[in-house]
Amino acid sequence: MEVKPSHRAQSVKPSPTMAVSAKAAELKRAGRDILSLAAGEPDFDTPEHVKAAAITAINDGFTKYTGVDGTPELKAAIAEKFERENDLRFAPEQILVSSGCKHSIYNLMQALLNDGDEVIIPAPYWVSYPDMARLAGAAPVIIRTDIASRFKITAEQLRGALGKRSRLVILNSPSNPTGAVYTRAELENLGSVLVDFPDVVIATDDIYEHILWSGEPFANILNAVPQLHEHTVVLNGVSKAYAMTGWRIGYAAGPASLIAAMKKIQSQSTSNPTSIAQVAAAAALNGDQSSLRENCDIFKHRHDFLIRELGRIDGVTVEPSAGTFYTFPDLSGVIERAADMNDDIQLAEYLLEHAGVAGVPGSGFGAPGYMRFSYATSMEILADATARLHDALA
Repeated sequence: MEVKPSHRAQSVKPSPTMAVSAKAAELKRAGRDILSLAAGEPDFDTPEHVKAAAITAINDGFTKYTGVDGTPELKAAIAEKFERENDLRFAPEQILVSSGCKHSIYNLMQALLNDGDEVIIPAPYWVSYPDMARLAGAAPVIIRTDIASRFKITAEQLRGALGKRSRLVILNSPSNPTGAVYTRAELENLGSVLVDFPDVVIATDDIYEHILWSGEPFANILNAVPQLHEHTVVLNGVSKAYAMTGWRIGYAAGPASLIAAMKKIQSQSTSNPTSIAQVAAAAALNGDQSSLRENCDIFKHRHDFLIRELGRIDGVTVEPSAGTFYTFPDLSGVIERAADMNDDIQLAEYLLEHAGVAGVPGSGFGAPGYMRFSYATSMEILADATARLHDALA
């Protein structure tokens, strides 16, 4: 007898980014020369002082359960980070530490959404947003953008998508997969719509906050429109900025009642994040921040190279991004001129098999015909990968 998964489990898809990375790793193990531009994690090492703090925690025996919502020390470091860097103030009961920013977002949706609710999601979107909404019984409502609009929604689009069932709006800037960044003025325009919908919660996913070269300081919608404070949740973590993806520490800050509900959800799933990783995260937030600027400069240098090289390929339309470590070119021209290729998924398979280059199809991000390439890798690999792309797509 075959055990049938639940309807809930069948309603979601495996992460395409994980699938591509797994396929690339499988081919590598088989002896193939594969260059992966699929990974969503910095190639830098975790800073030494952060690793040292974790080692000290182990040696000191800090290896037991902590409070479900995080240690007081880490929550204090998060509150200080918000005040220092974002001019935002949160009390301890307004902060929840989770096992990665992804976990924070999942907790939010489980704590907030009911069957039949709607979640407004601009596309291209991070692959997990729609499926997390479905797992909470809600329906994703997608607002489409494209490279011509620089992958940003307008206030008019947002107002048109909001309705009686709207419960959550997700904003991600700098954006995965596009690298698009909303200006403060653009956020003010979006906020002018959202103030008319006080029952709608706004989730601002700021995980790429420190990988930014837009020309103006980082701002999220709460910075731009402070009157949204009572129904905005700020989501962030240490994974991207401090090269700590494997440490799995994310956090959320927002209305105390909603954070309490998220804590309750977490208490019945993972309970507390890893004690040792929490010590490391506090060291990252409290310690020397110079690596943030240094790493960002390296990413910008790689970005400029990749944009230039992709722009030389016939059928590829690419625009500079303003942050993250991704570019999201439109390859529909390549697909259209290929006799035996119908979509971006087939293109990704072709590049993996014939060029030995792994990218993630845009379909997984709600943008068929595009592809996400990560430049969180060395210049040597980027140079080799772009040369292979030129040859394969000539």
